[in-house]
Amino acid sequence: MKTLLTTVAAALLTLTTAPLLAEDMIPAENATRFVGKDGMVCGTVEKARYAEGSEGQPTFLYMGGKFPRHTFSARIDGADRGKFPVAPESLEGKAVCVIGKIARDNARAEIVLSSPSNLKLATIK
Repeated sequence: MKTLLTTVAAALLTLTTAPLLAEDMIPAENATRFVGKDGMVCGTVEKARYAEGSEGQPTFLYMGGKFPRHTFSARIDGADRGKFPVAPESLEGKAVCVIGKIARDNARAEIVLSSPSNLKLATIK
């Protein structure tokens, strides 16, 4: 068990390879203001869901409020899920930043993640 925890902790640390600057962070609650632009959206993963039975088997990281009233989600398509060192839904409750093109998904903003290099653990104050 201790080895498993050490392995998971080491894998999570690989997600933090780049420094995060506060002035570059877009709070998840404000992400809809930046639709169409590249950005780094940060917040706490309020809920994470692996939609294994859905088309494309996506994983969603919901941020910017409690699900289902969240304002932002990061989506990892099933084809890209294996690239991540840990199951993305294990990030529930953690502060993260996601980097990429901010798109609109209904009334919410969304970034599609295809690489773990676009997902960082963060310290959000």
